[in-house]
Amino acid sequence: MQERTQLGTEARALVTAVREGLSASADPDRAVQQQRYMKSTMPFRGVPAPVLRSVVGPLVADHQLHDRTQWEGVVRTLWDQAAYREERYAALSIAGDRRYRSHQDPDCLDLYEHLVVTGAWWDHVDVVAIHLIGPIQRASRPALDATLRAWATDPDRWLRRTAIIHQVGSAEELDRQLLVECLLPNLADREFFIRKAIGWALRQHARVDPDWVRGFVAEHEDRMSGLSRREATKHLT
Repeated sequence: MQERTQLGTEARALVTAVREGLSASADPDRAVQQQRYMKSTMPFRGVPAPVLRSVVGPLVADHQLHDRTQWEGVVRTLWDQAAYREERYAALSIAGDRRYRSHQDPDCLDLYEHLVVTGAWWDHVDVVAIHLIGPIQRASRPALDATLRAWATDPDRWLRRTAIIHQVGSAEELDRQLLVECLLPNLADREFFIRKAIGWALRQHARVDPDWVRGFVAEHEDRMSGLSRREATKHLT
């Protein structure tokens, strides 16, 4: 179990300011709609994403955390102690803030695994996979590869989804062999979020190499679900 970090004065002030800022921007009517749409047991404040960014960004600038453990402590505190879903969105925003780009390295993997497993829904997992883990994977090859291959066969569906989609947006930097190794164990999976992830990962790579994607789908179409095939070839003619 991760030992809880004792937050310093600036870190505590940031956590408090984020919570108060989100509370001040709350829209109760919108919150009900958001919770229903997201099928969330955790309530919402009703803060739209652009407003959340406009709240959190200046607060991060005003309460800079020079210690990596304090940065991680703020992320974990907002995440683990969240009373509203926007507090978790704020945690993700702080995790990926450009001011803490130097912290984005393989040592973050335990933190991000925790966010994936406990977040356990696409709005959390996809941000962690694509915007946090993906850039680290590209910058640190092959440091994360063994872990991502292991996640591709993990019983937790959200770790499997993370392994499949973490290279979305990689374009020409995509490691095709790693993509294949994350796809193959999951092609016959009938879980919706896995089938959708397979199609999404292939569709994105088709922007770079459509012929390869056509060939992959043709080779494995007997194992792939119809949803995965349709998503993979959506923009191919």
